[in-house]
Amino acid sequence: MPIEVLDNETTDQRLNQLNKALGSGMFVHVRNMLQDMAATDIAFILESSPPRTRQVLWQLIDQEHTGEILDELGEELKDNLIRQMSPERVAKAAENMDTDDLAYILRSLPDSVFNEVLQSMSAQDRVRVEQALSYPDDTAGSIMNTDTVTLRPDVNIDVILRYLRIRGELPAATDMLYVVDKQDRVLGGVRIADLLTCNPDSSIREIMAADLEAIPVGMSDSEVAQLFERHDWVSAPVIDDDNKLLGRITIDDVVDVIREDAEHSMMGMAGMDDDTDTFGPVLKSTFRRSLWLTVNLFAALLAASVSNMFEGTLEQFATIAILMTIVPSMGGVAGNQTLALVIRGIALGQIGQSNSRWLIGKELAIGFLNGLLWSVLVFAAVWAWKGDITLGATIGGAMLINMTVAGLAGASIPLLLKKMNIDPALAGGMVLTTVTDVIGLFAFLGLATVFLIK
Repeated sequence: MPIEVLDNETTDQRLNQLNKALGSGMFVHVRNMLQDMAATDIAFILESSPPRTRQVLWQLIDQEHTGEILDELGEELKDNLIRQMSPERVAKAAENMDTDDLAYILRSLPDSVFNEVLQSMSAQDRVRVEQALSYPDDTAGSIMNTDTVTLRPDVNIDVILRYLRIRGELPAATDMLYVVDKQDRVLGGVRIADLLTCNPDSSIREIMAADLEAIPVGMSDSEVAQLFERHDWVSAPVIDDDNKLLGRITIDDVVDVIREDAEHSMMGMAGMDDDTDTFGPVLKSTFRRSLWLTVNLFAALLAASVSNMFEGTLEQFATIAILMTIVPSMGGVAGNQTLALVIRGIALGQIGQSNSRWLIGKELAIGFLNGLLWSVLVFAAVWAWKGDITLGATIGGAMLINMTVAGLAGASIPLLLKKMNIDPALAGGMVLTTVTDVIGLFAFLGLATVFLIK
């Protein structure tokens, strides 16, 4: 019995229906289901399916919608699918793709395939490709589109409205038309709302906003995202060094940047790439994770070597072995709080040379005060539990030292890594954990050796 697709069903329900249909060999029905779905839903289903199911679904997808679907996929899955496509199919998919998405796809192709794809493209698409690839990755130029509508300042609004009616449609997310001179230098912008509500006999010059803020083509995409967030833009023009209009960036491009940055930070904390495929191959996933686990193993061995230095102390005082994990754990939590705060500040562009020293001083003070508070509490708890005031004072003193250092390290490590051009989100957590473990163990076992061992 055919499986009916309901308009109000969830994507998860559709995924279950597709799996049942594939399991029953109903490939024609699956093809029809896919034709009725939006590109975003198909992309979600592909990313939520195991490799074998993906291959079948990809073969059943209408080739006319390939470009739209590729736009919505994560980087790793997108790369894998593109490598399996013929150059002719890649060229066909490129016809309906935005310039920035087209540039990304072509950058990921091997040189031999890249040249074949170029030969398969029309002259117009080839020009788009060359322009898109001329800008470095992760810059405004790499995420901009060239589908802009421009106006001359001396034209009447009535003429513009008639032109737009003849044109029939505007590029997606168009909230403003840009006013340029004969050399394509940006003079200002006109909001669509103003164009529709002003006197049609007025000229563009009379209603245009001359203080329009434009984005330099070399600006990083993270800075672009910050500007969009700060000014609530829907779109913004992109210019070169001579103020010539090159294209525009729209909010959908910025949402992708924000999402990628968020995924990068989240996955980086675990030492994983932000484009990691959830349903990727076992061996490939294992190898990727093993690299970071190897780094972490050496960090753990460094902390273990500190414990080994105080082997005699641990043999004589068994209680120390029970309590020794408390100090590194508290320092790690306190340090990670500061680390997350500073990494977010760096990502938002709030932290620079002018305020970094003040921030480090603030976090050092917070670490000291937290250390003082929790050292008193742990001192009281251990004294009441074990009845040993010296032991309580020892762990309390170590707690104060480690949490103070954790505050300092949590603020300074990401700033130092950033200065060294190392991503703080990727390496900051591992470095901080190593510092708090080593300092915590050394402080506690060192104080115990001095004050507890006879």
